[in-house]
Amino acid sequence: MVRHICMFQLKSEDKDQNLKEAVERAQKLKEISLIKEFKVVTNDIHAPQNNYDLCLIFDFESFEDLDEYQKHPIHQEFAGFITGVRENRACIDYII
Repeated sequence: MVRHICMFQLKSEDKDQNLKEAVERAQKLKEISLIKEFKVVTNDIHAPQNNYDLCLIFDFESFEDLDEYQKHPIHQEFAGFITGVRENRACIDYII
C-alpha cells in the first residue's frame, strides 16, 4: 500500500471561505475507486495558525494507482481549484 499525504497552506485572502470550499471539493475525491482509505483534515483552531490549513491523507494499492488517481477528472477538478487558492503545497508518498 502507498500512503499519499498532501498539505496545503491557503492564501490569506478569503481563507475561511476557500478552506470550506476546499474541504467540500475534497470530499468528492472519495468517489474515485482507486482510493482505498481516505481522510481530509484541517488545522485545529487551537494549533499554530502558521501550520498548513488542509491535509489530504489517502491510501492506494500501488504507485500505479496513485498515478492514475492524479489523472482522474475529479482529481483534476480539485487540483484546478486548490492551485488557485493555495500559497504552498507539501506532499509525501511512502509504502505502508
